Amino acid sequence: MVTLQLRQLDVPPGQRLLIRHLDWQQFERILAELGETRSSRIAYSHGTLEIRMPTPEHEVDKELIGDLVKILLDELEIDCECFGSTTFKQENMNSGIEPDQCFYIQNQAQMRGKRRIDLTIDPPPDLAIEVDVTSKTQIDAYAALGVPELWRYEKNQLTLYTLQAGQYQRVDISPTFPTLPILNLVAEVLEQSIAIGRSPALRAFRQTIQTASKNLDKPTHK
Repeated sequence: MVTLQLRQLDVPPGQRLLIRHLDWQQFERILAELGETRSSRIAYSHGTLEIRMPTPEHEVDKELIGDLVKILLDELEIDCECFGSTTFKQENMNSGIEPDQCFYIQNQAQMRGKRRIDLTIDPPPDLAIEVDVTSKTQIDAYAALGVPELWRYEKNQLTLYTLQAGQYQRVDISPTFPTLPILNLVAEVLEQSIAIGRSPALRAFRQTIQTASKNLDKPTHK
């Protein structure tokens, strides 16, 4: 048997490395060796670890979609706590994940001021965003940790999912923003960002939401 160290492995951008038959202690040791200051992302579910290296395209898309959510929350006056790509893991669920972006919304009051997550006492994020999902490992980890709402952006298309009876079901309406056509709005901004640039597209989006919010009952999350 040949034993390799992680520093000997090179994962090119846009590619992923799968390591199978890892127990929880081995997963924890790999996380510690990888460290927190890295560009790679991990997903772990029931013995399978996925290490993936994002592409520049991935980073642009995930930042843009994350900014859209922040604008929505701000303009609709919905309080939130943003935890970015925090590592979420729970041994009794045998799962771990690092979202591209994630938000506490319904549970934001509970998470105020927190800088560390312990899923034995803290809830999972209310909304997570994944760009260019590459495997079932990631989806299984989100489901095991109980993330209620998942947005997947893949092949230039956004898909919304909600967790129902432990499985993700595709939906057309976001429960976080039930009065807005999120799929159409996001598609329009992503298209505009290519045509006129990120900043003008986001400014136009903010104006659209400001106009729409005048005619909407603003949801509240205590």
